[in-house]
Amino acid sequence: MSAAVEKQGILLESGTNEIELIEFYLGSQSFGINVHKLREIIPYDESKTTVLPESPPSMVGTFLVRGTTIPLIDLNVHLNRAPEPVSAERRADRQVVMVCEFNRCVNGFLVDGVNQIHRMSWKDLQPISSVIGAYKPRFTGSFNIDGREILIVDLEHIVAELDPDAALSYRPTQTNTATEEPSLKDRRGQHRLLLAEDSAIIRDTIIRILSSAGYTGISSFVDGEACYEAIQGLKQQARVEGRPREIGFDLLISDIEMPKMDGLTLCRRLKEDPALKGIPVIMFSSLITEQMAHHCDQVGADGYMSKPQITELVRMIDRFVLK
Repeated sequence: MSAAVEKQGILLESGTNEIELIEFYLGSQSFGINVHKLREIIPYDESKTTVLPESPPSMVGTFLVRGTTIPLIDLNVHLNRAPEPVSAERRADRQVVMVCEFNRCVNGFLVDGVNQIHRMSWKDLQPISSVIGAYKPRFTGSFNIDGREILIVDLEHIVAELDPDAALSYRPTQTNTATEEPSLKDRRGQHRLLLAEDSAIIRDTIIRILSSAGYTGISSFVDGEACYEAIQGLKQQARVEGRPREIGFDLLISDIEMPKMDGLTLCRRLKEDPALKGIPVIMFSSLITEQMAHHCDQVGADGYMSKPQITELVRMIDRFVLK
């Protein structure tokens, strides 16, 4: 694998329900992340690291990348992996830093090596069970590739554990009178929203924050496929009841990375349906960059917002439904 990741040849068409997955190693175990989060891979050079006193154990410090310092997180330490019998010299030889960008921030992750990029279908992702999910896992699921299980690491969750400011939080807009905010909440409460988000923690947080802002009519789904099937059910019900133009919801909020059907595919299917294409779709994802915004435009998304900007998400919802 070259030091830099050339994405020109591996970018997917929008809405194909596929993921480009880069496989990396911690010891002898395989893990993976979405290539869209990866800016580059560079050899680890300890001389470019500045240790920060009183930091969490997994926070190595700052790492110098072409004149710019970024936080460097040791994934072996953060994931509490037991040391494997590998000499320090050999480990230092193969260690690399994955420079990743998501949630509008850049972080480095120290790993023991990288293997290759795999093109997979989101349908092949095995999600983490809800029982394990209750314990705030640092993994979102796994792919089986050539007989080995590749765990998908939730980098956003890891960063939020180290930096609470990276978590979702809502700051209401200041109003001029004491009566404006209740009135606004009443108007918001008249609308029904759909939410597709596979992370139980993030899904519950979004529902709680939107509800506190007044959007109490929210139906949520664990992936794009479950959401699409529910929308088809609403569409059929509206047709039977003789109201084909009143599908039963006013706006869809969707993550991008989801098992079974990703958000881009979900959005594309809605926008290709004459009965549904007029319903606004907002992509709410940690992957929003200039490049990903282009993919959102290609599938017809009406708006997109990067996590954790949920205050801006509320304002965007307002613009679409409070006309």
